Amino acid sequence: MSTLLVHNANLMATFDDQRRELRNAGLFARDGFIEQVGPSNELPDSADEILDLSGHVLLPGLINTHHHFYQTLTRAVPAAQNANLFNWLKTLYPIWARMTPAHVRISAQTALAELALSGCTTASDHLYIYPNGARLDDEIEAALEIGLRLQASRGSMSVGESDGGLPPDSVVEEEDAILAESRRLVESYHDASPGAMTQVVLAPCSPFSVSQDLMRETAALARHYGVQLHTHLAETQDEEQYTLETFGMRPVALMESLDWIGEDVWFAHSVHVNDAEIEQYAQTGCGVAHCPSSNMRLASGIAPLLKMLTAGVKVGLGVDGSASNDSSHLLAEARQAMLLARLDAGLRGASLSGEDVPPFMTARQALELGTRGGAAVLGRDDIGTLEVGKCADFFAVNLEQLGYAGALHDPLAALVFCAPVQADYTAVGGKLVVKAGQLTTLDLPVLIEQHNQAARTLLEG
Repeated sequence: MSTLLVHNANLMATFDDQRRELRNAGLFARDGFIEQVGPSNELPDSADEILDLSGHVLLPGLINTHHHFYQTLTRAVPAAQNANLFNWLKTLYPIWARMTPAHVRISAQTALAELALSGCTTASDHLYIYPNGARLDDEIEAALEIGLRLQASRGSMSVGESDGGLPPDSVVEEEDAILAESRRLVESYHDASPGAMTQVVLAPCSPFSVSQDLMRETAALARHYGVQLHTHLAETQDEEQYTLETFGMRPVALMESLDWIGEDVWFAHSVHVNDAEIEQYAQTGCGVAHCPSSNMRLASGIAPLLKMLTAGVKVGLGVDGSASNDSSHLLAEARQAMLLARLDAGLRGASLSGEDVPPFMTARQALELGTRGGAAVLGRDDIGTLEVGKCADFFAVNLEQLGYAGALHDPLAALVFCAPVQADYTAVGGKLVVKAGQLTTLDLPVLIEQHNQAARTLLEG
């Protein structure tokens, strides 16, 4: 057995049902699970490892609900810098088609390292392209090395350009092979127990890259095994036009017709959803991965975040692709979510005064999206808060630095309002993945050098 004592945090936000914010507080964990939470003077005075967080703010580990790790290899590609989603994809598909298993592995390590340094402890990744022998196993192994929890989404594309889809035929797969691989991965890697490091999600890519048959069969397969379902949905107006022209339905109605509505489903984006569709999400338990930076970068639009939250929709944060966000910083995404929701409120309101103006999103709401909100979206009740029985997943930020000067009257809000910084400590199951601002599980300078070399070879062809 191993024990961990974390104490003397300047402020600890538990994000439990009481939303407690405790001064001079911490937690005690045994074998990766929290046994006590509270003021430091009420915690045990000894443990195998003791972490003094004087001057720090302590929160539950952040949870990333949508990402594409492999895209760290194609950040800021010149030809894709000024394109909307469909044109951006068409530009990058041929580059991604050259990836190898080594590319998938090192890009996953890079994205996970960046996430860990931003306070993230659980990441959902959507890998939907498997060229040249690449497999989801490659990133699962990478995540275990880094030490973050992984919701490994087995994505897929089966409808290429010759059949009316968006991706080139060279990157699509046969549907029987997709389903067989999905079964293998679930049976090989999915862990449904509390504290699981790896869970498998079944995730056909999008309405414009897979068939209706594959969507239906994937839903049935996922429910047979009891795993979650995930896909992109309602991201752009182009997608809405595509589903109307191809299927005669809006994206959400299409999902309903394919048995893709329910509490075991979450959608990335949901930018272009109406009030009735938001209510449908809320009533059926569908979750949403909100990806504000990516939606801004690709000019996809502003998701109606406050409307979804007010309706009771489960919403988490996603950094989305590292080539449509160009960053894997989840704390930065919480800030972006708050600011974009405020912009949306201003655009929807007739003036800056009056009862009809939508409320401003708060810093605490933004952080809740990234913690307990993300846990709800991923269907996990063992993470997302700091309370007894939950995983000892947390991150801490030193408040005594230049960017927080003058903001210590509300350090929790300062994490969101002030410019994003790196985490000083990130722990997963009580094990420090980031310690004193340094990644503990990999040699970061070596990783960066290797990753840059891999990116150069990929772009050069």
